[in-house]
Amino acid sequence: MASDQPLLEVRCLVKHFPLKKDLIGRGGGVVRAVDGISFEVREGETLGVVGESGCGKSTTARLLMHLINPDQGEMVFDGAVVGSSDMPIKRFRRQAQMVFQDSYASLNPRLTIEDSIAFAPQVHGLPHKESIARARDLLARVGLEPRRFAERYPHELSGGQRQRVNIARALALQPRMIILDEAVSALDKSVEAQVLNLLLDLKDEFNLTYIFISHDLNVVRFMSDRVMVMYLGEVVEIGDSESLFQAPLHPYTRALLSSIPSMDPDQRTEFPPLQGDPPNPINPPAGCRFHTRCADAESVCSQRLPKLVSQSHNHSAACLMLEADSGHRKARHLLSQ
Repeated sequence: MASDQPLLEVRCLVKHFPLKKDLIGRGGGVVRAVDGISFEVREGETLGVVGESGCGKSTTARLLMHLINPDQGEMVFDGAVVGSSDMPIKRFRRQAQMVFQDSYASLNPRLTIEDSIAFAPQVHGLPHKESIARARDLLARVGLEPRRFAERYPHELSGGQRQRVNIARALALQPRMIILDEAVSALDKSVEAQVLNLLLDLKDEFNLTYIFISHDLNVVRFMSDRVMVMYLGEVVEIGDSESLFQAPLHPYTRALLSSIPSMDPDQRTEFPPLQGDPPNPINPPAGCRFHTRCADAESVCSQRLPKLVSQSHNHSAACLMLEADSGHRKARHLLSQ
């Protein structure tokens, strides 16, 4: 059961990737992959993260795990700053693990399944015999019979079986939080449903907190307690799952939700909800980054950066139409005192 106590606090996280210049000095600049995002992950919840390809979802996941170092910002895990003496990276990684999209590339082809799962506990000091016993127990927990699968190699397993192995490996250090980066997107639908139900069962059994990144909005709605929407390296909306899906506040979120295919032949989508591609992250537009594709955009949208404003309990969005006296014609106006 999710609590209001944040397990992870992310404050003004920034990651820009520098570009090389060519031989005559052209080019350069930076790709603004993640540009000052802040959010919280509450203990025991599943936070879904959605957005178009290139919006910064996977970069955010790698920043959270310190697989790449942020340019600015900090993370606070259970009250301690990650990377400080109170929470060194090694201690943080014992409590936070990640499951990647590519189930085959995530596993060492030269290690057996049980050795892959037992490797991290051994690195963190667990004796070999105990780590192998833990690996076999976790294989059973994720639905793979240890006597059949423990001594196999990754190429001998199906995609769904390999992803179960990756989930077992993520659990091997007995973490409190798991980041799932498109963990089911490469699976066919019947296997995907099995893995999703497995994740829900494991969440209850081990009292886990999930950050669930996916492009499949139906899956995000099924899995998540809250949802965070990203666009071009920024957070544009965050709120309770049902509130966000039933009454989205940001024009980009509404466009994303309208792209979900309908099973009703009378509700077919005949026109694309969004026109064009996202702007270049090397040189993003000034003001609201979505204004170049927004049907409600006005001149003020290119001049003023919207703030993430709370609109109701647990639901916030960054849009000038939601800010009082922002200059947008659809914004509400404060009564003069």
